[in-house]
Amino acid sequence: MFKQLVIATALMTSVSAFAAVEKIETDPAASKIVWLGKKVTGEHTGEVKIQSAHLNFDGTTFKGGEFTVDMTSITVTDLTDAEYNKKLVDHLNSDDFFGTAANKTAKFVSKSVTKVKGDTYKVTGDLTIKGKTAPVTFDATATKTGATAVVKFDRTKYDVKYNSGKFFPSLGDKMINDEVQLTVTLATKK
Repeated sequence: MFKQLVIATALMTSVSAFAAVEKIETDPAASKIVWLGKKVTGEHTGEVKIQSAHLNFDGTTFKGGEFTVDMTSITVTDLTDAEYNKKLVDHLNSDDFFGTAANKTAKFVSKSVTKVKGDTYKVTGDLTIKGKTAPVTFDATATKTGATAVVKFDRTKYDVKYNSGKFFPSLGDKMINDEVQLTVTLATKK
């Protein structure tokens, strides 16, 4: 009887701990991701839209979350010439880069979160692009009204190798940096 009571108490504690986590949906229209890619001769910036996202909280403590990106929404914001802008957007959508015809979304799912100080957290999780998944770690600021983070990742881990110096060492000034930076802003519906 005592053994059954201990098991029942443990199960109730687990269920109540699980129930304490609050899942807060974000507002895709009020959220955004700004990307930055660099090359030897300069850099390009643009945006991609959040398709869906949520943040998890235990009280006011951030516990993680996830977001899905609509890769077909990729834009370029630094090129004002319409012809060059379209050319770069088309190239980013091609198999040289993100292959968005076959890979319409990318996704991040948190795996661990550690509080750093105040509303700042160290987040580690899995980023999936072009069907390839690799871990990333970054700092995020999160409250129940939203979260912001700068996420840096190595594009070659996701089979985005076009003009990478790792794979094509004789590119000279045609080389594109492997690191891509995302400035993520998630606004909740609260």
